[in-house]
Amino acid sequence: MKVGATHLTYCTNIHAGESWTEVRENLRTHVLAVRALVTPGQPFGIGLRLSAAAAADLRHPETLAEFRSFLSEQGLYVFTINGFPYGRFHGETVKARVYQPDWTTRERCDYTRTLIDILAAVLPEGVDGSISTVPGGFRTELPRPEHAERIAAHLLEQVLTLVEVERATGRQIALALEPEPACFIETTAELVEFFRAHLFTPSARATLAARLSVTESHAEALIRRHLGICLDTCHAAVEFEAARESLACLSSAGVRIAKLQASAGLRLADVNERTLAALRAYDESVYLHQVVARTETGELLRFVDLPEAFQSPAAREAREWRVHFHVPLYRETLGAFSNTQSYLRDVLALQRRDPFTTQIEVETYTWDVLPEDQRSAGLVPSIARELAWVQERSLEERRVP
Repeated sequence: MKVGATHLTYCTNIHAGESWTEVRENLRTHVLAVRALVTPGQPFGIGLRLSAAAAADLRHPETLAEFRSFLSEQGLYVFTINGFPYGRFHGETVKARVYQPDWTTRERCDYTRTLIDILAAVLPEGVDGSISTVPGGFRTELPRPEHAERIAAHLLEQVLTLVEVERATGRQIALALEPEPACFIETTAELVEFFRAHLFTPSARATLAARLSVTESHAEALIRRHLGICLDTCHAAVEFEAARESLACLSSAGVRIAKLQASAGLRLADVNERTLAALRAYDESVYLHQVVARTETGELLRFVDLPEAFQSPAAREAREWRVHFHVPLYRETLGAFSNTQSYLRDVLALQRRDPFTTQIEVETYTWDVLPEDQRSAGLVPSIARELAWVQERSLEERRVP
């Protein structure tokens, strides 16, 4: 579906399925059912999630040709791929394994190259593509300066591939790093600093210029064209970012916002025994739920997961908690606490006034581990409701502080 010139969809990582056979079945059932509710009979974009195993199967020419035929027959198209989770993403403990392999490894490079080839083969003419990816890796596993240098070198290698793919196919694709709490790149400001220190540099320009036989100014333009950010509104809100400041930071640095992931996390505006007791319903064993707590003095305290925050006296005395747990966008009140919907509404209002991206992807992947009361409406109707909520908020007037 479209909101003005912006493609709006949801990420299929909400559906369990690691093999291509399982992904294909999800498209035939869930995606078509969602389309029937939100835009019946109209073209519908897909936010495709492919594990490394599914991508390896799909890249075979016969399988890819079958997929292209399916898309054409059903009036579907793919404009973005979630290339963040490499391996299994549902049904077992994921936690910090979701960041592996990280961007220092050849496995991450090869997996992303496969996704690039797939997206280039199915992306409609005239539509820009994006692939969101892990923001380097898990922070504690990448402590040394040489890790940053290796990550940057591998990202420049992807730029080279993306330039070659665009020259060969005419399809423009951007690789979008997705800042997340507890990661190597945790905030919007950290992403901007990483780009300035390692990618928007004379050395990076010279390297790419030599490889592509272009001028250094052209090389820099290509880096900015093919590398950017996937701005996840849950992650940014959990970090207590302000929408206008985040966007201004990216704009001033010339960082492309390749994709906006519309998501909301948990907010405890009043930390006390009652709200903490209610929050324990979200302490589950599959995903990592990072916590950022703000004290009375404005200091931010960061915790890798809920159990660590629960055990911290300093966290329990904080004024407010925000938790990386994707919850339905349309439910601002969640019993004892709320979600971070306000940040998303601010971002959508700014997008309405001065569009900064052509892609919005709803990403509430935690359906299977949400408390039961938040799942009672059913999966497909809830996805459709989220898409409708984003569409409506994208058209409303809103004063942004």
